[in-house]
Amino acid sequence: MKKRDAHKITLPRVILRGDGVIDKVGEVCQSLELGKNAIVVTGPTTRKVAGDRVASLLKSSGFASQIVISKGANEENVEAAKKGDADFIVGVGGGSVNDVAKLAASDKNVPFVSVPTSAANDGIASSRSSIKRAGSKTSIEAETPIAVIADIEILSKSPHRYFAAGCGDVISNYTSVLDWKLAHKEKGEYYGVYAGELAWMSSNSILSNVELMASDRIEGTKLLIEALISSGVSMGIAGSTRPASGSEHMFSHALEVVAPKPALHGEQCGVGTIMMAFLHQADWEGIKNALERLKAPTTAKELGIEPEHLIKALTVAHNIRPGRYTILRDGLSAEKAEHVARKTGVI
Repeated sequence: MKKRDAHKITLPRVILRGDGVIDKVGEVCQSLELGKNAIVVTGPTTRKVAGDRVASLLKSSGFASQIVISKGANEENVEAAKKGDADFIVGVGGGSVNDVAKLAASDKNVPFVSVPTSAANDGIASSRSSIKRAGSKTSIEAETPIAVIADIEILSKSPHRYFAAGCGDVISNYTSVLDWKLAHKEKGEYYGVYAGELAWMSSNSILSNVELMASDRIEGTKLLIEALISSGVSMGIAGSTRPASGSEHMFSHALEVVAPKPALHGEQCGVGTIMMAFLHQADWEGIKNALERLKAPTTAKELGIEPEHLIKALTVAHNIRPGRYTILRDGLSAEKAEHVARKTGVI
């Protein structure tokens, strides 16, 4: 049995979830004694949604704040976010904005505050940033948010596509945990029982409440944001992305390399989970039915990706993280990949 080196568990100190909690951003930053100078990283659209508001609230609370506009999760925007004096960095936006703000905070060795404006992925509370380097996305260890301020009033008004993508990202923990257990069984890899169960519970909370999620956007958003935060926390406890990133994520990252126009991360992970559950001989049909009820993509056509690109992604996915043992093991042949995609109705 392989031994696991000691690892650091990093978790948010404050999590606020509810209507209007964005108004407490200044109060939270004061209570955490983060300093006086803040950089607010936001996007062109999310600046109007909440970025300007957060900057104004911080100033009203006695902080000096400057706004940095990020237009994508890449190194150029990370460098822009690092310029200027900052005692802490606040990310106000979706996944790419928070990825940039999180990594900039890590590079500057200052605290990071997460203020999501959409619930599209579990990066809200995790210590990982997905940044584009050399034409492909790379997962990088970054700063765990010291605080997460999730305003349901704002989050519930984001486009349904982001809500569905968030559901897909959380549901994908289903196969991530199966992959982790497989690596533990066949390779003696460390498996964190608590982190694994927490990630599994996050997935199951969506799968067990599909009707609520589909019929009540506000209550569904509350449940989703809790599941996303829980998923991020599971990675903090594990000291790695293992609980929430397995073969389905490798498939998604492969699509970002081979497909001319990839879909949203959570959308691709949801479709990947269907196929990886099939390979695990698990309940792939239940997962597909849940995603369909949530109006999330379940086929290549709904992702806007040609079948040949999807099959190609399946054949190269195992190369995305060579050291990560999953159900893909040594990879799928083109014939096997097509078989999986057709049997599950993905193509």
